[in-house]
Amino acid sequence: MKIILKHEVSGLGTAGDVVDVKDGYARNYLVPRGFAIRWTKGGEKDVAQIRRARKIHEIATIEQANEIKAQLEGTKVRLAVRSGDAGRLFGSVTPADVASAIKSAGGPDVDKRRVELGSSIKTLGSHQVSVRLHAEVAAKVNVEIVAA
Repeated sequence: MKIILKHEVSGLGTAGDVVDVKDGYARNYLVPRGFAIRWTKGGEKDVAQIRRARKIHEIATIEQANEIKAQLEGTKVRLAVRSGDAGRLFGSVTPADVASAIKSAGGPDVDKRRVELGSSIKTLGSHQVSVRLHAEVAAKVNVEIVAA
């Protein structure tokens, strides 16, 4: 099935790409979650619009990505969450939580879809999080999870 990606999907493509995937993957995962729309002849107009929006929000050069990486890695990020006995959290920390904590700590505005946790964060303490800024540049950010 041909689909048009609305968001970046790792291993598949970026927003505005027209890709061919298996029917079940598109029908059961990509389309319901809003990552893609079905390809139609009229959808070519959508492709141009999605690509224009991507250019506006995209980090254009590797040099610009490296500047943001240096700024991110120099930022002290603290996130206060509710926790129970022995430092276990009620729930877990999400990429959206990390992105908002980076912004409130004075760092640059980071899209939550670019934050990669690796494994879910469910304990207090210091955790390392990766932020994909460019295809070749990723920043490592130390996030300190503290009790609220």
